[in-house]
Amino acid sequence: MPAKVLSIRIDGELVKATEGQTILEAARAAGKYIPTLCYLEGLSAVGACRLCIVQASGTNRLLPACTTPVQDGMSVTTNSPRLAEYRRIAVELLLVERNHICAVCVSNGHCELQSMAQSLGVTHVRYPYNYPNLPVDMSHERFVLDHNRCILCTRCVRVCAEVEGAHVWEITSRGIQARLVSDLNQAWGDATSCTSCGKCVQACPTGALAEKGRSVEEMEKRCGNISALAIHGRVLA
Repeated sequence: MPAKVLSIRIDGELVKATEGQTILEAARAAGKYIPTLCYLEGLSAVGACRLCIVQASGTNRLLPACTTPVQDGMSVTTNSPRLAEYRRIAVELLLVERNHICAVCVSNGHCELQSMAQSLGVTHVRYPYNYPNLPVDMSHERFVLDHNRCILCTRCVRVCAEVEGAHVWEITSRGIQARLVSDLNQAWGDATSCTSCGKCVQACPTGALAEKGRSVEEMEKRCGNISALAIHGRVLA
């Protein structure tokens, strides 16, 4: 049975959506841009980064577009001064939480967080930096995990579980103490469940997961097509 077709307005324009779609999916199908960091097409949506927040008719709350289903007749605003300010705040908080030093990062120039900051006009931050003392896990033969650059988007967690089926990664602790861990907090190189496919590295939007041997500005990610990544993950890595 075909999905029910719904009519919604996005930034004043009437567009068609199907029942079960999220606001983000409907917007992208209609060619509308909504910024995201934690969302990756082909993976489950978790609404972690909050950059895709939108305004919807009937509520004062800002809603995450990636997890909010469309409703017939709803009107959505994807860009406004209020939304732009909240998105800048979200990016600033990500930048101060860890140690993002773009000038010496392997993903400099190829980083989604960096690109998002530039597109939102984040040239400085208004909050004190945390400067946490975080380790770099180089125990894996081919890859490296730098906790200083992790934004806890969980794209690596989801691609490993939902595409590779290995379930290597998870998030431990909560709040400011939250960390990415492999195999119940073992060193990545000791994680027996890891297949070394490289999907998590390619899915990472920053320089937190990278290939060994990459210098500054050399780590380009190829995560635009999860279907291709599922088939050729080992080749891409």
